[in-house]
Amino acid sequence: MSKNKYSRVLSYIKPYWRATTANVIFNILIAIFSVFSFASLIPFLDLLFNQTEIITQRPEWAFNKDAIFDNMNYYLGGIIQREGKLSALAIICVFISISFLLRNISRYFALFFMAKVRVGALRDMRKGIYDKLLVLPISFYKNRKKGDVLARFSTEVQEIEYSIMNYLEMLFRDPITIIINFSLLLFISAKLTVFVVIILPVTGYVIGKVGKTLRKESTKGQQEYAGILSLVEETVSGLKIIKAFNAIGFLQGIFDQKNGEFSKRLLKIYRRKDLSSPLSEFLSSIIIIVILWFGGQLVLDGDSNIKASDFITYIVVFSQVIPPAKTFSQGYYAIQKGIASAERIFEVLDSDEVIHEKDNAKGISEFKKEIRYDNVSFKYAEDIVLDNVSVSIDKGKVIALVGPSGGGKSTMVDILPRFYDVIDGNIKIDGIDTRDLKIEDLRSLFGIVTQEPILFNDTVFNNIAFGCPDVSEEDVIEAAKIANAHEFIEKMDEGYQSNIGDRGGKLSGGQRQRLSIARAILKNPPILILDEATSSLDTESEKLVQKAITRVMEDRTSIVIAHRLSTIQHADEILVIEKGKIVEKGSHLSLIEKNGVYKKLHDIQSL
Repeated sequence: MSKNKYSRVLSYIKPYWRATTANVIFNILIAIFSVFSFASLIPFLDLLFNQTEIITQRPEWAFNKDAIFDNMNYYLGGIIQREGKLSALAIICVFISISFLLRNISRYFALFFMAKVRVGALRDMRKGIYDKLLVLPISFYKNRKKGDVLARFSTEVQEIEYSIMNYLEMLFRDPITIIINFSLLLFISAKLTVFVVIILPVTGYVIGKVGKTLRKESTKGQQEYAGILSLVEETVSGLKIIKAFNAIGFLQGIFDQKNGEFSKRLLKIYRRKDLSSPLSEFLSSIIIIVILWFGGQLVLDGDSNIKASDFITYIVVFSQVIPPAKTFSQGYYAIQKGIASAERIFEVLDSDEVIHEKDNAKGISEFKKEIRYDNVSFKYAEDIVLDNVSVSIDKGKVIALVGPSGGGKSTMVDILPRFYDVIDGNIKIDGIDTRDLKIEDLRSLFGIVTQEPILFNDTVFNNIAFGCPDVSEEDVIEAAKIANAHEFIEKMDEGYQSNIGDRGGKLSGGQRQRLSIARAILKNPPILILDEATSSLDTESEKLVQKAITRVMEDRTSIVIAHRLSTIQHADEILVIEKGKIVEKGSHLSLIEKNGVYKKLHDIQSL
């Protein structure tokens, strides 16, 4: 499973294959320059310590150890004979310096191209999550805490950046470095290298066992952190109630408990993660000691395949294998932690959108005749909310939905623009099933004003013009005037360019609602849905908002959900909904005469 998640994270780098290829090429150059610089030491050490005779005739070239080192011996020997050993030493130092210069230039360009891959991959991942959050059904959020969703978008993506993307270059650089250096080691002494390859898997096994426990702890830790984030978000949103009910101490206790549990978990994660460096350091030291013991025996026993100079160079080259091997082991721990975050992100990305658009969906641009509910049923989980509802809404009519809380009023309007899909029956607009229509076209027919105004931390202008990118200032002002909002907007410091704060916090309840109405007016939809648009307002604000609503409802089909029956007495038809069924319908006066549920609600409100 973790391999699939890991490969899926890496799939985000595919669009940047050119930069990835360039990174691989420069990493190969890094390893080659390193190998050349160290390989030149062997013939020089042989000549310096008189371990071999100077070759005076140019040997034939062949791609094998003896031919390469004999050719290097020939050129270095000539320098020693002509200018002495100090000059040869100086030339070797210059050669190694140039190799390291070219190595570090290659290193810079490898990082240069990898930066584009990392930044681009993370950008695409964030976009993928955000796009998914926009299309997921509202039911997805009903089952999850807001803080958990935010954690997956922010914290988990950051964890992938730190734990996986930081080690992306390691995936390309270190294997190349290890392979090329191991090739040189094999070139120097096949017997010693085979011995090294045999003992290396032991260290890999130890590192793998610790890495698995780290991933399990990381998953639990991320879930606990999401719980803390949810608590903080709920605290900020409900601070007024918290203080009013003297619940500060109570919430402090809950936070301390969650914070303590998360801190203990984090401590375990850090201790396991921090174990990676000293553990790999110790295992590397043990390997070097074993190589010294085994290789030293070969040299002291006079093994013809490895000389003292070969062995010294072998140790130097092997020391170059240790840093990437250590980075690889540390990266393995970090990647295990990142995979836990990837699993939580992919859980969102793999969530079923539920509301699917058919491939051959029809377009619709206007509402001509009627909306019809035919034997519609709907339920949340196992709770039936609508039970075999049938009703027809003619164009231009004002239909009011009333009844006890939890009866299904909001659900009736939520299934109309397909925020949810019915489980039985169908809804038709002008004779076409809404599930056969393009979702964007369907929703363009509706303007919605909710009980709690949904505004954004932006300017007045942008909130009214929301979803209408090419609208003119004159149109926005006209919409605000119809919604009785223009007067208070003009009095704000920067008028229509004034920022209204988080969720419109700088405005009063009535002002927020009038902005919502102005937004609906600007959209100019043929069907208007008013979901208890005035129920949370004071009397003065209600009058202003109700006046704006009356203007908006002119020449439009309107569906009004209301608790205050006084606001819908002039509706063309009132539907009384109780326990998911339409129990009564008719005009205000006819329902009063029936002396049923509506009459009881009316009498209660009159009292």
